[in-house]
Amino acid sequence: MPPSIDKPVATSPIDKPVALVIGASRGIGRQVAIDLAKKGYAVVVSAKSTTPPSALKSLSPFPPDPNSSLSTITTVAHEINTLHHGCTALAIPCDTSDPTGTSLKDLIAATIKAYGHLDVLVYNSGAIWWSSVSGTPLKRYQIMQRVNADGLYAAVQFSLPYLHESTYGGRIVVVCPPIYSRFFRGKTAYAMGKTATGEGDGVVTRKGGMAITGIWPAVAIESAATAKQMKETPKHELRRDLRKATIFSDAILGILNAPAEKVNGELLLDEDFLRDSCGVTDFEKYSCVEGSRPRRIMPRKLPDLTVEEQDDEGVRYDSAAARRKGGAKL
Repeated sequence: MPPSIDKPVATSPIDKPVALVIGASRGIGRQVAIDLAKKGYAVVVSAKSTTPPSALKSLSPFPPDPNSSLSTITTVAHEINTLHHGCTALAIPCDTSDPTGTSLKDLIAATIKAYGHLDVLVYNSGAIWWSSVSGTPLKRYQIMQRVNADGLYAAVQFSLPYLHESTYGGRIVVVCPPIYSRFFRGKTAYAMGKTATGEGDGVVTRKGGMAITGIWPAVAIESAATAKQMKETPKHELRRDLRKATIFSDAILGILNAPAEKVNGELLLDEDFLRDSCGVTDFEKYSCVEGSRPRRIMPRKLPDLTVEEQDDEGVRYDSAAARRKGGAKL
C-alpha cells in the first residue's frame, strides 16, 4: 500500500512559494537556498549538520566559509534571515541516509507545519566516493545508494501529495548527471547511484502543471567536494578550472521560471541551459579566477536515450493496484 501521509496543520501559513532544499549546508546547496530566498521563496534549509544557536554570535567571520564544516543549515538560515532583507528561511535537520525514510518523512511534515504548503523540492544531497569497484568498500557503496538514490526516492514520495496541490505548479529539481558511459569510469559505485537519480523523471511526467528536472554542471563548481581536492592540488591552480556556485543557482531559477512542459523530464547541463533557454552569453562572470577559462568536464553532445516507440507503453500493470485487489503477494 502507498505510505499514509498524515497532513499536519500549519502553525502560520505563508503567502509565498515554499522551496525545500535538501543538502543545503554548504557549497552549491547553500547558494541555491540563498538565491531562492532572494527571489521571494520561503526556504527550508536541510541537511545533517547544525550549529547550536548559542554559538551563532561567536562565529567570526560571518557568514563562515561556505565550503567549510563551519557552514551548516543553522548558519545558512541565519545568514538568509539576517543579511538579506525580507528573506525567509528555516533550518530543519534531516538524515537522508536513514534507511527507514522516517527522517525525510518528518522533514516534509515539519515543512508543511511551518509554512502550510510545499511548491519546490531541490534534492542536492549527495555522498561521494570516487574510486574503482575494487577500491570501494561495500559499506561505502551502500551509504551512497541510501543518500543518492534511496534518499531522493523517499523525498519525492513524501513530497508528492503536497506538490500536487501546489498553486505555484509543483516542481522537483534533482542534482544528477545525464547518462553516458564515460561517466562511470573511475567512480563506478558513485555513478550508479547518481545516474539512478536521473531516472526519477518518470514520477510526475503525466501530471499537468508539474515538472521534474535533472541538472548537472558542465564545468566543475567550487564546493565542499572540490575543496577536499585542494589539499592535494595548489589552490590557485585548481580554482582556475572552477566556477562559482551562482551559475548553478541561476540555472535552477531558470528551470523554475520555465514552462513545465519545456523542462519536465529533462536532464540538463547548467551552462547549456542558461545559454540556450535563458539567453546568457557571459560566462566569464562565473569563473572563480578572473580571466580564466575553466575546462568543460561534460560532453558537448549527449546521447539521446529516447526510442522510436517512446510513447507506446502497451498494457501497463500496476502492482499497487493489483495488491489492493488481492492479486499480488509482494
